[in-house]
Amino acid sequence: FLLKVSSRSEAHLELNAFRRKHDCTLVIAGDSLEVCLKYYEHEFVELACQCPAVVCCRCSPTQKAQIVKLLQQHTGKRTCAIGDGGNDVSMIQAADCGIGIEGKEGKQASLAADFSITQFKHIGRLLMVHGRNSYKRSAALGQFVIHRGLIISTMQAVFSSVFYFASVPLYQGFLMVGYATIYTMFPVFSLVLDQDVKPETALLYPELYKDLTKGRSLSFKTFLIWVLISIYQDVAFITTLAFLWKVSAITVVSCLPLYILKYLKRKFSPPSYSKLSS
Repeated sequence: FLLKVSSRSEAHLELNAFRRKHDCTLVIAGDSLEVCLKYYEHEFVELACQCPAVVCCRCSPTQKAQIVKLLQQHTGKRTCAIGDGGNDVSMIQAADCGIGIEGKEGKQASLAADFSITQFKHIGRLLMVHGRNSYKRSAALGQFVIHRGLIISTMQAVFSSVFYFASVPLYQGFLMVGYATIYTMFPVFSLVLDQDVKPETALLYPELYKDLTKGRSLSFKTFLIWVLISIYQDVAFITTLAFLWKVSAITVVSCLPLYILKYLKRKFSPPSYSKLSS
């Protein structure tokens, strides 16, 4: 469907005619696009989002950036802009993710973009392989960091409750820094080697990438269920006899040597006030 208008009345008639169309591609030039966005911005974007494909030709750099911003506002989804020339810089910078292609027009687009590629065909591998792996690894890293924080906070809460909620840290200084950096860094580096399918398989079946867009890797519902299960398991373990005797044994082993040393010191080197009391 070719949308070519020059006035508000023509834009109204053409948009109504286009509304009755189904499963057709929209083609619009820059001058017609300016008229539609000036008078019927919301209606035009709503109809354009229902099309399987939209072609905007002979647009200015400002119009390209405006289209990206309108898509972000009306759909609420993330946008990706791809360009190979200096006139695409504003569009690339306005998008959530910008991809620049090094071409005959120079490197202005690639320098202003988030990702730079040499050929247009590399976009498939960038999204389906590298993008999918990055999505999965970021979700796994988020789960790991949250789980690590829950472990140390739960241990601190149990420690404080056992010792009458005293404001004493369970781990001091370097132990906490080492737990957050050195001791738990190997699982993070192992994510670099995490690969569930081969790159050829990911390119052959784009549905694998589509499943990630549904938020299955780290959904709030799944995370909440895991947190409730872990809290229930912690509470159930605290109320058992095994926990009580283990805590008692650890407390005795930790405190008994201190009391023995204190008793020996008082016996062989008594303080001066003990003579007055005797």
